[in-house]
Amino acid sequence: MQLRKILPLALLVLAGLLVVPSAQAKYRVGIGEQNAAVFDQPAWQSLKLKRVRYLVPWNWQKSGFDEDAAKAFMHRARAERQDVLVTFTSARGCWTGKKYRKGKKKCKAPSAKAYRKQFKAFDKQFPWVKTYSAWNEVNHESQPTYKKPRLAVRYYEVLRRQARKRKIKVMAADMLDISNMTRYLRSFKRKAKGKPRLWGLHNYGDVNRKRTKFTKMMLRTVPGEVWLTETGGLVKFGEGRQFKYNERRANKRTKWMFKIANRYDNRRRGMRSKLTRLFVYKWFGEERGAHFDAGLVDPDGSPRKAFKTFRKHAKRHR
Repeated sequence: MQLRKILPLALLVLAGLLVVPSAQAKYRVGIGEQNAAVFDQPAWQSLKLKRVRYLVPWNWQKSGFDEDAAKAFMHRARAERQDVLVTFTSARGCWTGKKYRKGKKKCKAPSAKAYRKQFKAFDKQFPWVKTYSAWNEVNHESQPTYKKPRLAVRYYEVLRRQARKRKIKVMAADMLDISNMTRYLRSFKRKAKGKPRLWGLHNYGDVNRKRTKFTKMMLRTVPGEVWLTETGGLVKFGEGRQFKYNERRANKRTKWMFKIANRYDNRRRGMRSKLTRLFVYKWFGEERGAHFDAGLVDPDGSPRKAFKTFRKHAKRHR
């Protein structure tokens, strides 16, 4: 009788020991940045991070500037033993939607053949890259894939076929948390071959409006893993009163960002996927007049309020 009473209690205690607290969450943290100078920053070096995300114009070889920038960043990243998530995006200086078109030309969507050629050139130059995202923010109006999930699938299929030969990991769709996200995702899934198990999400809206709506929606819609490929507390965004320059607010939203990640790094009831990576965009901030600023440090490298919060969590999830 004594054994029967003691055994269930012992099992409960053991189960409690096996539960992983939020502080031991399983996701891994990295930085999204375009400037190779990040690797020279003592503050970045002190974090001992192992992952970065880098955006590459799909026609990166057409411009000497883009090609030189890519080589500079990628060679430094390899020297620092970084696992680089490479994300292809539209050509520099173009825009698909009607907003913010001043001074920009209309983005032209590359054919699958042209896209494949540029990918192969990049892959030949940097054969050590293990993970690619087919296209950045496919559901945003700035991209030629906007309202064209079939086009986004076409680019994904190019990389998917290459993945079989090269054994690389390919992200199916890299989404922004806006109103068309779920509709776009469902259409993408219907058109894509196979069973994609890796997805990307930029949950700026959830992080900076202190909600979880779109993050949960994404996790309920797609199977496998979701990486927060671009996120962070906004120091400034837009014009007027949208998000005025405020480092204190950005720090609070950075704390909320990590709360979201801690909450969903394990698959919950009703969820088909879980968060396994988080890339904060970005390291360097901008000057006061910039349209977008989410930097953890000032342009000169001086830490902002959000850096301390980032450092605290990043060291737990390297």
